[in-house]
Amino acid sequence: MKLFVYHTPELTPTDQTPECAIAVDVLRATSTMATVLASGGEAVQVFSDLDQLLEVSEKWPAKHRLRAGERGGAKVAGFDLGNSPLDCTPELVQGRRLFISTTNGTRALKRVQDAPIVLTAALINRAAVVQFLLDQQPESVWIVGSGWEGSFSLEDTVCAGAIAHSILQHTQLSPAALAGNDEVISAIALYSQWQNNLLGLLHQASHGQRLLRLECHEDLKYCSQTDILDVLPIQQEPGVLKSQS
Repeated sequence: MKLFVYHTPELTPTDQTPECAIAVDVLRATSTMATVLASGGEAVQVFSDLDQLLEVSEKWPAKHRLRAGERGGAKVAGFDLGNSPLDCTPELVQGRRLFISTTNGTRALKRVQDAPIVLTAALINRAAVVQFLLDQQPESVWIVGSGWEGSFSLEDTVCAGAIAHSILQHTQLSPAALAGNDEVISAIALYSQWQNNLLGLLHQASHGQRLLRLECHEDLKYCSQTDILDVLPIQQEPGVLKSQS
């Protein structure tokens, strides 16, 4: 197994497809997706375009759908939800499909949706992702950070490092043997430095600061936790993720 970390969707090779691709948007899309599925949501369907989301979701009965729209960290007017995982309670999402479009995370998923295996990861479901990789041993794995509008995000890279670090702990591999590119080594180093203060890192991150200005303190606390959800969002068809049973 070779891991490759790409800080943004734009940095992924255009002429290659990995056996397994993992989209990461810790703040907050992939944290929200994991929470929805762990809370009994039927599926998560992602869109980069808000109008397309509205068109497709209109075909679903209102009682079986939720629409989540976020731009610039804020909820889009007219949508049921923004992008806060804390809003995704079992009472609200049980048996419903979440139709979601966010500033960055849904773009990352769109970029890798043609890979044979597509997962989403956040710090909160890191262990489930790692266990899948250890069980399945895909030959090539891309961990694709969502970044922020095309630029590097600390929180996505530290999650990639958390995944790589855990794989090293569970195997006899050396970092050099696991790493397919230098970004893997740097992600492991970032996680190693901050693993005991991930909330502090999220407060340092530019998007974390953006969310703090929007009074999303509790979201940062929630998203900074590791391994609290035993859920693996896996793509069933392009753009549709369900929990692996």
